[in-house]
Formats: sequence, structure tokens, C-alpha cells
Amino acid sequence: MFPDAKWSYVTRPVSTALTTELNAGAWSADPKLGDLVLARVEKIGVHRHLEDVHGRRVVLYPGDLVVGALGNRYATDFFEGYLPAGPRTHLLTAGGVIGDVASAHVRRDAPTELAIIASVSRLGRALSLDDFVRAVGPAPATPGGVVVVVGSSMNAGKTTTASAIVRGWTRAGIRAGAGKVTGSGSGKDRWTYQDAGAHALLDFLDFGMPSTFGYPLERLRSTAFAIRDGLVADGAEAVVLEIADGLLQEETCGLLEGVPYLADAVVLAVSDALGAVAGVRVLADAGLRPVAISGLVSASPLASREAEAATGLPVLGVSELSNGALLPPLADRAVAAQRLSSRQA
Repeated sequence: MFPDAKWSYVTRPVSTALTTELNAGAWSADPKLGDLVLARVEKIGVHRHLEDVHGRRVVLYPGDLVVGALGNRYATDFFEGYLPAGPRTHLLTAGGVIGDVASAHVRRDAPTELAIIASVSRLGRALSLDDFVRAVGPAPATPGGVVVVVGSSMNAGKTTTASAIVRGWTRAGIRAGAGKVTGSGSGKDRWTYQDAGAHALLDFLDFGMPSTFGYPLERLRSTAFAIRDGLVADGAEAVVLEIADGLLQEETCGLLEGVPYLADAVVLAVSDALGAVAGVRVLADAGLRPVAISGLVSASPLASREAEAATGLPVLGVSELSNGALLPPLADRAVAAQRLSSRQA
């Protein structure tokens, strides 16, 4: 056990009871995605805090011990990072993904530097997040509706859009499930869904991945279905799934072809009208047409009108979605709409 270590968000699947049985072992010279490691903070950089398993921002100091997981990162506005080539490495996310920074956005400061000092082990065997994957049982009954939210780029408003949909469903008396299919380990999206009223929550971390960049596409596809089915098994009547990054990101592109089998509808989040036009075209190439556009573009009435005129699709903002503008195709949808109407009155 590591009594003085700070456990990061990506260690959330490691049960509290099990942590008392863990110990430090020799770090492998052949690192793999998801390996759990103990590292020492050598120099503070852009990440001055660590998200712990409960979501608290923990201040980092040189000399601190942290427990995280090895992984890659794909963030066009932050870091591009990969598995560490040696024990001297970096903190890729505040959530505890550890790897070597290959490139960084010009606005970002230097990364926080780490030194890996041990693997996290149990009974002499090094552990990975793959050892803590949620069990997947038989597929439950088909949910009352599944919406996939994709975006033209990072920071286009995907999480805000997904959370607003969850809020609208929750206000209509529908038990909403929210899932993050891809991304890099950080809890902020999960907590945003929770604050919106999500009845059930799952993300890729529950299925053994601290960050999805670099994992085989087939695993990501199966995880998307497992998240959907797991949310239904946990009581969700309808499900919102967010796919991270932009439509040009490799894993996102690869996942699009499975969306017709995964979901009933797609919502596209964009930052401007031109992004809406390009996004609709990319989705069309994949055989998909979104039911609505949302995201940062909806903050501007003028940009919204441009997007609507150019695409023929409605632009729905946070207010509209939170007020039930996109209710799922439940059998009792009329009842849900009536509940929402009575609440608004």
C-alpha cells in the first residue's frame, strides 16, 4: 500500500478494499496502455493539480507520490502524448494519465514532470486497469432511445450538449443514462452529466482504458455497445453517448460506421456555421444525418441562422435541449412531454 500517495481519477475502478492489498513492484521495461504505476513528481508544470477519485482537485508539490495509469493522449488544444519510453515522463491529464508529451498547443505551459518508480502490484503481479473492467452480462432490453453526440472539433460543446439533453429528459421524468465512449481520463465530463441529473453513468474508464487514443478500433466499438447496455442495465430508460474529439480524429471516424446499430439519432455539436456545414458533410459520407445541431454555435443567434440556412437542420441551444426539445422516442413520450409541460407551468 502507498499511504502517502495521491490516487488519481483514473484509478477510480480500483476498489477501496483492494487498495489495502497493493504494493510496489519493479516497473516493466515494456510498458502497456492501462498499466498502473507509482510516480514521483519531479517538477510542476501546467498541471498543478490532480483530480482524485472523488473529483477533488488535489494540489501537487515536487516530491509527491501519485498513482496513475499509462496511456496516450489526443488533444489538439493541449497535449499529444504516448506511452513513456523510460521512467522520466509527464502527466498528460489532471485525471492521472501518464506518458511522454510529443507535442503541445502553443498556449500550454510545459508539462508536469514525473519519474516512475514502481508498478502497482498485487501478490507479485503488476496490475493494469484491464484487471478492473466492469463485467458485461447479457444485453438488456433495447432502451427507449439512444442519442449519440459528436463534434466538429474539441471544445465545440459536446459535453454541454449531452448534459443539456440529459437535463431535458430528467425534467420530463425520464431516467437518463449518460456515457462517455472515448476521450482521455478526467472526471469533469462525468460530473457534468451527474449534475444534469443522469440516473446512470459509465465511461471508457469502467472498461479498462485510461484514455482511448491508440486502442484497437474493435475494442472501442465493443465498449460503445457495452456502455449503452450497461447504462440500461443500471436503470436508464434512454441513453446519451458522447464521442470525444472531432470528426476528423481517427477513432471517431472509425466509430461512425457503427452508429446506426448503436443509436437512434445523432446530434452534431459545432463552434460555428462553417463547422456545421463541414460536419454534416462528413457525417453524410458515413451515411448519417444529424437530427439537430448544437454546441457553441447556438450562443450566437446570427451564427445559428447561418447554420440552419446552410444545412436545413435546427440549431438547438442549451435552453431548448434542457426544456425537452429532443425527447427520446419512448413509448410514453407523450406522457413525458406532458410531465415536462406541467413542470414548466
